[in-house]
Amino acid sequence: MDKRTNQEWLDDLRGQDQAQAIEDLRRTLKKGLLYALSSWINNDLEAQVEDFVQDAILRILDKLDSFRGESHFTTWAQKVAVRVAFTEMRRKRWKDISIEDLLPEDSGDFTPLALSDPSPDPEKRATQASLLKMIEDIMREDLSERQRTALLAIMHGGMPLEEVARRMDTNRNALYKLLHDARKQMRNRLIERGFSTDEVLAVFENG
Repeated sequence: MDKRTNQEWLDDLRGQDQAQAIEDLRRTLKKGLLYALSSWINNDLEAQVEDFVQDAILRILDKLDSFRGESHFTTWAQKVAVRVAFTEMRRKRWKDISIEDLLPEDSGDFTPLALSDPSPDPEKRATQASLLKMIEDIMREDLSERQRTALLAIMHGGMPLEEVARRMDTNRNALYKLLHDARKQMRNRLIERGFSTDEVLAVFENG
């Protein structure tokens, strides 16, 4: 077991002993990921873990300045490696699926979860139908194509935020703002058209 202190890890990974430190870190991360991912990956576990470890080491070396010493260095590094692994696993899951595959043929097929109850009482059903029609109109008339695509891919298609951001050539923060602005615009339009705040919030409570 490696006995380096946090500072020794940082010094070695930045200094003349970098090659040995990277090899020691690689072994540590591989052992941890094999254990962490054994129930998630059925085929070629070791080969995939090797790839994840290589990617994680590059990320760790790039993020050394962000290590604050609040935990042991290898604990921090292992958390980085796990995030890298799961991000890559999600990317592979969606790699053969385009955003267009997730979108309904007509934006009118979009139904928020709050409006998907198959058997509400008649009055509630009528309100839901009216609200859904309003949402369809707002999405078509008031949202930009980019806002509509992102909203449908995530809320209708279920694609992870990180993957939608990658496909749309943006970053997570920018995509989050795009979605926030789209939802805010839709809420405001619905309230302007006479729906109560509670009714509108119910539509977006799971979004």
